Amino acid sequence: MKRIIVSVTNDLVNDQRVHKVCTSLLELNYEILLIGRKLKNSENLKRTYNTYRIKLIFNKGFLFYAEYNLRIFFKLLFLKKDILLSNDLDTLLPNYLISKLFKKKLVYDSHELFTEVPELINRPFVRNFWLAIEKRILPNIKNCYTVNTEIAQIYSSTYNIPVKVIRNIAPKYKTIDDLTDFSRKIKGTKKMLILQGTGINIDRGAEEVVDAMQYLDNIILYIIGSGDVFEILKEKISVLNLQEKIIILNKMPYLKLMKYTQIADLGLSLDKNTCLNYELSLPNKIFDYIHAGTPLLVSDRKIVSKIVIKNNIGRVINTHNPKQIANCISSIFKNDKEYAIWCKNLNSAAQLFNWEKESVKLKSIYSNLK
Repeated sequence: MKRIIVSVTNDLVNDQRVHKVCTSLLELNYEILLIGRKLKNSENLKRTYNTYRIKLIFNKGFLFYAEYNLRIFFKLLFLKKDILLSNDLDTLLPNYLISKLFKKKLVYDSHELFTEVPELINRPFVRNFWLAIEKRILPNIKNCYTVNTEIAQIYSSTYNIPVKVIRNIAPKYKTIDDLTDFSRKIKGTKKMLILQGTGINIDRGAEEVVDAMQYLDNIILYIIGSGDVFEILKEKISVLNLQEKIIILNKMPYLKLMKYTQIADLGLSLDKNTCLNYELSLPNKIFDYIHAGTPLLVSDRKIVSKIVIKNNIGRVINTHNPKQIANCISSIFKNDKEYAIWCKNLNSAAQLFNWEKESVKLKSIYSNLK
């Protein structure tokens, strides 16, 4: 049985894309080892494939990436491997070196335009460091896929390599639980908004949504996940005295999260166009909302807005002004007829966008590696 070693820089718990990929590769009779990192608050894992998490001395900044890449390199050096799967640019260097050293096949899964994330845009030295790695390695990559056609075209034209597309689509989901009591406990008789994800960072609209809650009545907002604006949001909620209107919860297991998503009345995705990565983003929460049957309110980013408009499953808003966001939300809940149409269309969208279909393309890639 051939063995695939998969590398990521997170603690594995909430990375649904990597989990879906690993599960699908199991169906091709590969042996899987997923390597990530161990944090102080990391939850225990129960997976149908093998996992290994590295406990680091450093957990952020340059020293983190240097230590982690060095640790992965030496881990890969002594492990049995037939195929290496690198997720994102921050794991690519050690995987590339090991693939060359042992003449093993390397697959690169780019979850985003890594060098265009806002954390790097205003840090030219750090950005140039990652760009140098990208420019040195990507032209030599034979097996590469990313999350949408637009990003694939950018990588393909820049580095003259074939790049396939595997979207970060949710699996078919249907709970067998009766969520009536849960809904009553979480939101009562109020309408519920949800903003979820492990990347609720700056310029993703969270601050403006919190501000908008000042102008909304009988509506509760749940923000669930993690990100670099969480402490800012908590302070803002306190200053504005919105504790009764806004609940912030830390990231949680997928099935538990989806219970909240299912009882929500509106799912939010409000990225700004402050960087190319956000403009071309396709967050997995979009598909989580779809499979939970939750209509969407999204900003007018290129990929996300196209999905919402084409499938008529929500509304696109072209402003981040808090009062206008509040007005938009109020108008959505006043238009019962339009809302009912969205709910009906979500069923069709869930049949169109699901991992069961997307994984067929993934399996084809691994059945024809170069």
